[in-house]
Amino acid sequence: MKIRKAIIPCGGMGTRFMPVTKAVPKEILPVVDTPVLAYIVKELQDSGIEEILIILGKGKDAIKEFFTPNKHLESVLKNKPELLATIKDINKNGEIRFGLQKEPRGSGDAVMCAREFTRDEPFCMSNGDDLIISEVPVAKQLSDAYDAEKGVIIGVQKVERAETSKYGIIDPIKTNGRTVYCRGIVEKPSSENAPSQYAALGRYVLTPEIYQYIEKVKEVNGEIGLTDAICDMMNEGKAYAYEFDGNRYDMGDKFGALTATVELSLKRPDFGDRFRAYLKKLVQNAD
Repeated sequence: MKIRKAIIPCGGMGTRFMPVTKAVPKEILPVVDTPVLAYIVKELQDSGIEEILIILGKGKDAIKEFFTPNKHLESVLKNKPELLATIKDINKNGEIRFGLQKEPRGSGDAVMCAREFTRDEPFCMSNGDDLIISEVPVAKQLSDAYDAEKGVIIGVQKVERAETSKYGIIDPIKTNGRTVYCRGIVEKPSSENAPSQYAALGRYVLTPEIYQYIEKVKEVNGEIGLTDAICDMMNEGKAYAYEFDGNRYDMGDKFGALTATVELSLKRPDFGDRFRAYLKKLVQNAD
């Protein structure tokens, strides 16, 4: 079955980016002139996704405003065709809807908010603050992996041993090419206790069965974890990991956001060369 739908949970408070996230959702903080979330939506649409549900938390109305057509702004820009095109391109290839997670009760609860939207179809899920740049969109890579395995797929990449305490780490059984067969996920293990270096990095293909497994997850500290449900499916051979190709930036982290801004700025045709020259001069003067 072709994967047509995707969800993007955007419920986090963005505490690592305060004070700006007190007023601006972390998902629409810019990488130069384009919000993080716009990159993620484009990745999904370039992967063939036709319908997207963005699941908002409280204080995230600016996200909805960004993706909603603004006829007044379009009329103001009618004599500036290049700027007008950038506005109209925001959501030209797919249908975007919005849902509400009434309370911040974890990723499992956020997925449950999408049950009516996804119904009995498999669907992609992308975290709203994980930017991944790749030649083949990551959602397309994972969709192709789903076609092969017909189960839940978690997007992973290898991280340094010293970094494993920041991520959910896959406990692998064996690998077959880029597919990793797993017995579970260990949340934020120390480098000494990490079962591997495969880190779950905010991209998934989920099947309709996931809802049954989430319903069985026990609430911990007021949150329902998606990872627990996926681990239960792994134990039954219904969930796998896939090592995707691409450069990932944690946009909820100041250094990750700065890295993305610098690297993507260098690729800009309008000012990339000037920016590269500036950085070279800056480094030379620092020495």
